Amino acid sequence: MGLNETPSSERVHIGFFGRRNAGKSSVVNAVTGQELSVVSEVKGTTTDPVYKSMELLPMGPVVIIDTPGFDDEGTLGEMRVRKTKQILNRADCAVLVVDGTIGKTEADEELIRLFEEKKIPYVVAYNKCDLTGKQLFPDGLSVSAEEGLFIHELKERIGGLVNTGDMKMRIVGDLLDPYDLVVLVIPIDKAAPKGRLILPQQQVMRDILEAGGISAAVRDTELKGTLEKLGKKPALVITDSQAFEQVNKDTPEDILLTSFSILMARYKGFLEDAVKGVAALAELKDGDRILISEGCSHHRQCDDIGTVKLPRWLREFTGKELLIETSSGREFPEDLSVYRLIIHCGGCMLNEREMEYRRKCAADANVPFTNYGTAIAHMKGILKRSLKIFPHLEEKLL
Repeated sequence: MGLNETPSSERVHIGFFGRRNAGKSSVVNAVTGQELSVVSEVKGTTTDPVYKSMELLPMGPVVIIDTPGFDDEGTLGEMRVRKTKQILNRADCAVLVVDGTIGKTEADEELIRLFEEKKIPYVVAYNKCDLTGKQLFPDGLSVSAEEGLFIHELKERIGGLVNTGDMKMRIVGDLLDPYDLVVLVIPIDKAAPKGRLILPQQQVMRDILEAGGISAAVRDTELKGTLEKLGKKPALVITDSQAFEQVNKDTPEDILLTSFSILMARYKGFLEDAVKGVAALAELKDGDRILISEGCSHHRQCDDIGTVKLPRWLREFTGKELLIETSSGREFPEDLSVYRLIIHCGGCMLNEREMEYRRKCAADANVPFTNYGTAIAHMKGILKRSLKIFPHLEEKLL
């Protein structure tokens, strides 16, 4: 991903839902002006969710999601419906496409109940008005994907569903003054992607720039020498969590230190939960099940953090025989009650709504929820130091 591209996690996610053959895919294609989805008279043509990142005025960068028919049948149909429900956990807003020649059905009403239950703003698009004539509806509007009628009005209505101008939590920029120097510690090892930085590193750099600060990126092996040679004292050192222990030793106590993962937990809105969640580490017993979950899918390296390093550190820290399971990408277990603790990544590839859904599922199941950076800092004995940058949180939780 280039530095000038808006990551998927920062885009408004718009889900298109409805029954089979209501014309969902045709409406998606009409709204986007692109042939994103296969259109057919055969029911159930869309078998898996179709994702497309694009610019959609007046909203700006968005992710369009075309979902399978919600009234699908049989075992395969049940799987498609389950996938459609999963989309609801990441949709910032929704478009319900109704066949205007039939009107709303029980399946459509169920979708509306789900939108309202999950507090997803939505609009109903009554498709095929070229056959029915334009009609007025209190909860939506008539459109024709076939003729392109009132698609502009639908886009305007979608644009009004989400206020993209709301101020989001900054990653780190609000904690800095202009010209503050921030040292970023980025290990270049087998797990590092070739020729690029990972998303949190890019986002932190951009946020420092927007705050008028100065960032200096170094490998963990050069940190100590760099701090000795710098002409000014850094305001902050931010490290990759995997190098936390050594970076803590190499960074003088009078310099603030934290990690990319801890900052991402703050940015995604669950840092307080993450700090509270690490208390469960002291209560783990032999046979307890731990879920380690990543929001992205990537090729596992020989010393992968989620599947190798974290499990090793957990067993060393607790001295217990733990049952450790992993999940990645968009897959997340529906039943969390079997776990004693959930350790999630920073969530840089997931939008805020999906991270909130996962955190809430854990809370509903009464399962502590933390993340990689917070857990690692706690196990290495440096969590208190890594939270000094947030004095209100340090006083409240430690």
